Amino acid sequence: MILRSIDDPMTDSDSKSIMRSLGEFVGHVVKGIKTDPAAPQVKEVGRSVETEDRGDVVLRRTTIEEVELRKPPQPGNGETPPSP
Repeated sequence: MILRSIDDPMTDSDSKSIMRSLGEFVGHVVKGIKTDPAAPQVKEVGRSVETEDRGDVVLRRTTIEEVELRKPPQPGNGETPPSP
């Protein structure tokens, strides 16, 4: 017997249905299949926007700061590591 409290999210009418959960699962699997594991990971760490209004013209400069994580070359695959 399962007892649930009144505040249990599973008793809400807004809880996820089994079909939605299944769709999310399939979406994650498809994303995993499409993603190239050898590609570098890029993470956005900052974004700034400067806007200047000059009458009929709006000048906007957007700066995006990213960090790119590359896998180090594996020894024995013919690649030489970059020199410092």
